[in-house]
Amino acid sequence: MAPRLVFVHGIGRPADPEIRLLAWTRALAEGAVAAGHSRFAQWLQAGPKDAVTLAYYGDLFARAGAQGASVDAIGEPEMEILTRFLRELLEEQLADGPADDVRDVMERALLQLSPDGQSQGLGEAIRHAVNAMTTVLSVRPLRKAGHWASGTYLLGDLAQVAGYLGRGEGAAGPPALDVRIRARISEALGDGPAVVAAHSLGSVAAFEALHRHAADIPLFTTLGSPIAMRSVVWSRLDPQPPRTPEQVGRWLNFWDRDDVIVARPRLERDIKPNAAGVLPASSRVDSDGMWTHSAVKYLRQPAVAGPIAETAEMIGLL
Repeated sequence: MAPRLVFVHGIGRPADPEIRLLAWTRALAEGAVAAGHSRFAQWLQAGPKDAVTLAYYGDLFARAGAQGASVDAIGEPEMEILTRFLRELLEEQLADGPADDVRDVMERALLQLSPDGQSQGLGEAIRHAVNAMTTVLSVRPLRKAGHWASGTYLLGDLAQVAGYLGRGEGAAGPPALDVRIRARISEALGDGPAVVAAHSLGSVAAFEALHRHAADIPLFTTLGSPIAMRSVVWSRLDPQPPRTPEQVGRWLNFWDRDDVIVARPRLERDIKPNAAGVLPASSRVDSDGMWTHSAVKYLRQPAVAGPIAETAEMIGLL
């Protein structure tokens, strides 16, 4: 029944879980110091063992053949989801009133995604999507950041969203990908109270896992989350209509305006409260540098780290 701090990662190529956990812990410690929680930061940097964990599932995508630059394993159902997801990402960026050069790039990418406005074969749809993502990477911030070497790599990473939301095949085979990912999260949560910080796709998986979790979650923090994306993510969330998980005592959602992966927050308007009346509270943060979707940049924010530190102390983690 010991309390825990649990991180849940998002999209991306396979990484050493221990190295990723160390990077996230250090980033959170930096944010905690900036927020005036030096004692919590010192505790994090001392290297707590079982009390801080990362729910890692990147290897599950690797085994499914849908990791990194591998787009060949994308099937027709996943490609349909992925195309809609990409279209909404681009439309969100255009709706946000970008600078003229960014608008031109996003409009061109949107045309490349479905150039004739007609249905396409799988191979053609993948080719058009790669072309569109290559165009997106020409936006100066993304080009300078160098996070993806090509549109193929970007598409391969974003395909993980479709892989999770596709829910896999029927019950005759092995458990579907989304079931295995939630099982990893549930194992990381343990049976005591937990503070959860979930990033990107991990926020979707954590949201669903918490609906199946019995122990208290005093704080659920979502970072760069696509949960509010209407055309793909929102309509596929389980349960429907989406509501705050019953065990969550507080839900903070953070987004960066320059984060190209995250939809603009509409959670407070659309989601249903749990029995305790808990609704998400969204706040905008502004990170420096070119690549703002990074989890470590969110965790370095005092606005993010402060509530995590306060709640961790409250439940006796330190």
